[in-house]
Amino acid sequence: MMWFILALSLVLLPINRRAAGIPAIVAIALGAAQGVLDWRALAALGGIIMLAVAWHKAAGHKALRVVLELMLLAAAIALTMHQLPGFHNIRVLDGVQAGPQSVPFTMYYNADKALVPFVAFMILGTLFSDGKKHAVPRWRWLVLGLSVPGLLLAATLAGGLKIEPHFPHWLPEFVFANVLFVSLAEEALFRGWIQQRLTQQLSAIPALLITAVLFGFAHAAGGPLLVAFAALAGIIYGLAWMWSRRLWVAVLFHVALNLCHLLLFTYPMLRATHG
Repeated sequence: MMWFILALSLVLLPINRRAAGIPAIVAIALGAAQGVLDWRALAALGGIIMLAVAWHKAAGHKALRVVLELMLLAAAIALTMHQLPGFHNIRVLDGVQAGPQSVPFTMYYNADKALVPFVAFMILGTLFSDGKKHAVPRWRWLVLGLSVPGLLLAATLAGGLKIEPHFPHWLPEFVFANVLFVSLAEEALFRGWIQQRLTQQLSAIPALLITAVLFGFAHAAGGPLLVAFAALAGIIYGLAWMWSRRLWVAVLFHVALNLCHLLLFTYPMLRATHG
């Protein structure tokens, strides 16, 4: 039940921040009662809230605000990378294979990562949309859409993947987690927060490229091929945000690539290249 309430709060977040706060608090309370969050996680979340409050009270003190935001950003990165103690995430899939040539993988419902959009939205009212949508020719969107399977085919040519269509019975669990606890969290951090802030300080293209490279290195545990693949995917998601200035458009492209990967290719990678 906790995960559905947490998902509801994430869906409500761009619509009404206060309405989203109630199910978020309920989800955290349930998580604490069920052992998903222990006292260390609750203390970390309390510290994050205090930092956000301090950021708001530091209006007019630019240097202090920068320091506080960097601290909050570090906390969000730690949540994304599962580096904060006290979170005991639920293993939903354990050693499953999408297909015979795919590497077995394990999937969790990650409460720490799912909370990243809340951290970002506490100081970025423009997280979901900054209202600066640009007129982009339709053919650019078409090319961007085709780049999703194109990138996966390029990874296949590089030897990291192989075409292997399948429709696993655990697809609903995968989609539920991937949309709200993975793609939304990662896009909130990288496109909604980092790329948006860099765009405010630099021009759009450097901000896009820097964020994509950072996104690639966030996947360093998967090896150099995954770093390169993730960085190129980051360019796709970054363009989706840059052209639309809406976080959900970037999330849509992120989910589309992950689903295309799962349904049509070896997932998460080709078994022969692993290890």
